Amino acid sequence: MRYDFLKAFPKRMKTVGLHALLFANSSQKSLWKECGFETLAEQMNMIFAVLLYIMEQSLKEEACTMDDIAVFADAVNAEHFRKDMSFDECRALADFIVNVVLSNEGRAMYFTGYDFEQGAFEQLHISYVANRIVYIDREVRRTSYHLTDDGYNLLLGTLEVESNLKLTIQELIFQMHLEKQSYDKALDDIKNVFNLMQIQLQKIREAMLRIRRNVLDYRVGDYERLLRDDMATIDETKEKFRRYRDLVQSRVREMEAGQVDVRSLLPEDEEKLRHLREIERYLSRVIDEHQRILGSHFDLKALYTSELEKMAEMSLVRRFSLRTELFDKALKNPAALGRLDAFLAPLFNRAPAKIFNLRKITEEQRMRQASEEEMTTEDMDFDETAWREEQERLQQEKLAKYEACLAFLLETAAERGTVRLSALLEAVQADEAKRAALLPDVRIFKEVMVELLKTAVIDVEALREEKASYIREEAKGFCLGAMALDLLAEHRAWGRIREVEARKLYEEEPVVFHGVPDGAGGECVVRCSEVVLRVRKEKEDGV
Repeated sequence: MRYDFLKAFPKRMKTVGLHALLFANSSQKSLWKECGFETLAEQMNMIFAVLLYIMEQSLKEEACTMDDIAVFADAVNAEHFRKDMSFDECRALADFIVNVVLSNEGRAMYFTGYDFEQGAFEQLHISYVANRIVYIDREVRRTSYHLTDDGYNLLLGTLEVESNLKLTIQELIFQMHLEKQSYDKALDDIKNVFNLMQIQLQKIREAMLRIRRNVLDYRVGDYERLLRDDMATIDETKEKFRRYRDLVQSRVREMEAGQVDVRSLLPEDEEKLRHLREIERYLSRVIDEHQRILGSHFDLKALYTSELEKMAEMSLVRRFSLRTELFDKALKNPAALGRLDAFLAPLFNRAPAKIFNLRKITEEQRMRQASEEEMTTEDMDFDETAWREEQERLQQEKLAKYEACLAFLLETAAERGTVRLSALLEAVQADEAKRAALLPDVRIFKEVMVELLKTAVIDVEALREEKASYIREEAKGFCLGAMALDLLAEHRAWGRIREVEARKLYEEEPVVFHGVPDGAGGECVVRCSEVVLRVRKEKEDGV
């Protein structure tokens, strides 16, 4: 007798096992009562609070050490649970939750599920958290924890929505709020969509790490499910959210046009405009995240294929002992050494995979850095102060090129109001100074244009408020917002610029720059899409 409803039963048991092992590892532990957590409800709430904190740190790609978890547990207890615990006791509780409840004291965890199609029990591996080594301030070595796929499934499963439907549901809710002009709710929805795409990207990275460690530990079924989720994300994201971004941009232009007519905005309209601009920024980030998922998907496919091929080749390798098969026989018959090439020939019957690069022979060869695991000591005989001064000088020269390129773009846009990249090409053809400012080399010009398009709209007032509200370390590299503020403060003649908008024109012909320095002494041709820069200024009355 066949029961179709029992298909994929181990998958259901995997979900059950995620909760069952959590309860098993937590129950009958005296530490809970010592800390004042008497009931099962209190214990589970504390465990899931810690899990959510680890997930939040994982999504932000920030370190999550035991000290961080202990501080979080102490704060949550002081504000909500109000148990009579010191910080050391909170740290002991955090260590217990992470290393005993979630990690089973380092032992592998399995839950048995019956496969009715195969007629046998199946061992289902379960792991909630994993760890990696991080360096705090590049010196202090710490262990950082992050969620695995099972940890994400456990937390996301509490929402009672299948993982492959989460993006679709959030997209439908976002569309509904956008149509009803509930922009504050639409902003929360697009943030959730962005978080879901980050989770999908992190799943791909976790899968690649598992494959690199042991390809046999990553089953075809796991790859198939991840592939299906990737395809759903790729198919449903790019075009839809590009249309949403165009819609939001049109509504922003409509509200700005209305502002010019009535000279002012009502407070609720100003709030809507702010939400629309924030939605537009997140939509751009979602589209960029789509591109990262697409690239990571192909990287995962190539890595999985390569590792499987290597594993298949290993089965064809015939192993032998050098002592018995070579040395002993050579000692018995030294004349056989004359035919040693026949013995070594199979080692060289495969063409090397590397390609000889002629450019590399003219470059300075540097030693590879030792792995972080090794502790090495070297006696360096050079003037460290002079070396640091030289590095600082090179960095300042590089930043000066970034500043010159961005200053030329802002100055031209401020003079004309709206300028296209093709117009800039015509302007620099007859003026070598302007050409050197706009095109110092390929990488700098490309990075400046990519940052402008990624930011889409530079809100000068918002940047000034952020700079006044937060104290941050001075960036050593190129930072678009900070450099734009410095240039606007230095060049008052450009007028009171309120916003700088950069937008790609897909329907226009590409712009081609010839003879652009490549940074290595040569020249190359740069072909890029048409881009329009638009500047909005404040009038004398502040409008």
